[in-house]
Amino acid sequence: MIQRIQSFWLVLAACCVALMFMFPVAEYHAVVASGGQQVQARLDLVAKDSPEMMNQMLQQSPVVEYGQRMSGFRTWPLSVLASLVIVLAVVSIFLYGNRVRQMRVVAVGFLLNVVLVFLLFFWAVDAYGKIVLRQMSASDLQVTWFVGAYAPIVSLVFLVLAHRGIKKDEAKVRAADRLRR
Repeated sequence: MIQRIQSFWLVLAACCVALMFMFPVAEYHAVVASGGQQVQARLDLVAKDSPEMMNQMLQQSPVVEYGQRMSGFRTWPLSVLASLVIVLAVVSIFLYGNRVRQMRVVAVGFLLNVVLVFLLFFWAVDAYGKIVLRQMSASDLQVTWFVGAYAPIVSLVFLVLAHRGIKKDEAKVRAADRLRR
């Protein structure tokens, strides 16, 4: 019974959350007050660095890449939540024998995904932007959203669709049991 439509929705939900590990969440553009240089910083779920940042600043490069590791900002809570959502989505695919338990696991995955979205938009993006402003003495911070920010929202939709599919299957089984009596 793995070939049910809710299995497809659960795979898509896991893939959407996995996209957060591959693509940046947000990109920041700011202007350094003292030198007029533009600073460009990215918020990734897994920090990637631009090692030549100091060389760029010393050479008066027009755009300075600011590495996330240099900021000291930790994204491990987001990584742990994203990993848990992926694991729950994949595990729930194989719980097709017990649809009630499968619905509960999908519901827990949905709640963790809501927490992930909340932390992503209200904690991580804002806190990292403040760090960039403070450490670079920059002004006028502009945020551009990327795939990593939208992927968990799309994943929420897929988890709801999977829950609906499981619920429909459970209703069909109960109706068939009622008719047999």
